[in-house]
Amino acid sequence: MKALITGGAGFIGSHLAERLLREGDEVTIIDDLSTGSFDNIAHLEGNPRFRYVIDTILNEGVMADLVAESDIVYHLAAAVGVAYVMDNILKSLKINIRGTEIVLEQANIKKQKVILFSTSEVYGKSNSLPFKEDQDRLLGPTTINRWSYAVTKALDEILALAYWREKKLPVTIVRCFNTVGPRQTGQYGMVLPRFVRQALLNQPMTVYGDGKQTRCFTSVLDVVDAVYKLAQSEKAVGGIFNVGSDHEITILDLAKIVKKRTGSKSKLELIPYDKAYESGFEDMRRRVPDLQLIQKTIGYEASVGLDELVDSVIRYFEE
Repeated sequence: MKALITGGAGFIGSHLAERLLREGDEVTIIDDLSTGSFDNIAHLEGNPRFRYVIDTILNEGVMADLVAESDIVYHLAAAVGVAYVMDNILKSLKINIRGTEIVLEQANIKKQKVILFSTSEVYGKSNSLPFKEDQDRLLGPTTINRWSYAVTKALDEILALAYWREKKLPVTIVRCFNTVGPRQTGQYGMVLPRFVRQALLNQPMTVYGDGKQTRCFTSVLDVVDAVYKLAQSEKAVGGIFNVGSDHEITILDLAKIVKKRTGSKSKLELIPYDKAYESGFEDMRRRVPDLQLIQKTIGYEASVGLDELVDSVIRYFEE
């Protein structure tokens, strides 16, 4: 297969590129390096089946050529991370909405399959747990910037499904829950790499809110494996799939695990949301996926435990 990965120099995109190359595919990535890094793909440069383009997906001429040359498009390019999105609202809206529209428009010309990466953020602050793909969503007011990302990704999903229903463009949507592993940085608000970096430097480990909010953390390798298998499945076309782990942990307990496994002398410091982000910031207390659909479709099971996952991130930062 000839695969195009938008946002391929990012955390998940670079791991996906590695997996596709191991499977024998030809891989082209496009990335504007706004949140991705060339360091993530530098080791792939010598592979004759790999090439990269440093540009934005908003460049329609470039995207027309790249999509036309491809058999499948993995669309990851987006503004990511709570901190980054809230600091770049207008840019995030444009790349997440218009960027996805360009990908779908170009893929529709030759009907290339599109794997659209969405997010657990679309569920908002619903208390109906675990989150199931077809359940109602609950978002906060438009005056709270925090919800802009969820709105753009929900619109992406609606656009993709409209292309599937009206144009028969084969699309599959994956809603990623908290995905972590080597190459992820804490620069844009990702919690585990931020904790690890602070712990290794014996700096205060900053826990936002009261730390009792829970999340489910999944290895990027498990996520990439699931995405690859969904891309091969005809049963997955036209569907939305949660991808993640359903094992909850509080953010405070996660910080304690990181501190223990690094042997850090760091102190845990609680930071109010208003100070960490903006006045009126809202967060969800729990975020847990229902995994029945993806288990039924491809037999998915997360294989990397939390301790192993934390250790892999520690090793990455130590190196």
